[in-house]
Amino acid sequence: MKFTTRLLALGAAMALNSAYADEVQVAVAANFTAPIQAIAKAFEADTGHKLVAAYGSTGQFYTQIKNGAPFEVFLAADDSTPAKLESEQETVPGSRFTYATGTLALWSAKPGYVDAEGAVLKGNSYQHLSIANPKAAPYGLAATQVLAKMNLTQATQPKLVEGQNITQAFQFVSTGNAELGFVALSQIYKDGKVEQGSAWIVPAALHDPIKQDAVILNKGRDSEAAKALMQYLKGPAAAAIIKSYGYQI
Repeated sequence: MKFTTRLLALGAAMALNSAYADEVQVAVAANFTAPIQAIAKAFEADTGHKLVAAYGSTGQFYTQIKNGAPFEVFLAADDSTPAKLESEQETVPGSRFTYATGTLALWSAKPGYVDAEGAVLKGNSYQHLSIANPKAAPYGLAATQVLAKMNLTQATQPKLVEGQNITQAFQFVSTGNAELGFVALSQIYKDGKVEQGSAWIVPAALHDPIKQDAVILNKGRDSEAAKALMQYLKGPAAAAIIKSYGYQI
């Protein structure tokens, strides 16, 4: 009898937990793919909520959100797009915050090809330079700012290979279609080191800060999972993962 009572109590507790567990639909800037995948696992283990992510450029997500896409949370690659959505009353007031500050890197899949100062850009020995679309992807905009600061805009214009987002810009380099390109440091960096190829970590002074904001969208207004995710992103477990990929908090 006692055993049966315990089983019933356990079943009731599990049912109660599952009632509170939920899914949250998240639009994630492409540069944050690897960190959010790690965060999603920890988030589900710690809270029971499941994070379902879609990846793309911040500009493309803006258009999709305005057209009614079913996203509940938006993790952008900038702070201006969430602020714009906020001003257009597409978000939950007071939910926006900066979850990470990104770092730009000039990268080649070839070891030793990119020097620690980025002088390879001025060497002009390469045929193709990959960047993300500066109109849709903040990392692409930052790349154009770096080229302008280095007085290389005109010299590099014929060499540019433009990806729709930072993932495609990375793929152009990783597949050898471009000798080098501007990528998010998080795509090539883990636990304090560049994992493959060679890279120049671009000084922050060469471009506008890449402040990445998160916000709850109107479709997530009543979602407990959305609220839980935002709190989780502010906590120590998520912070440790975010920092391990080269972001600042």
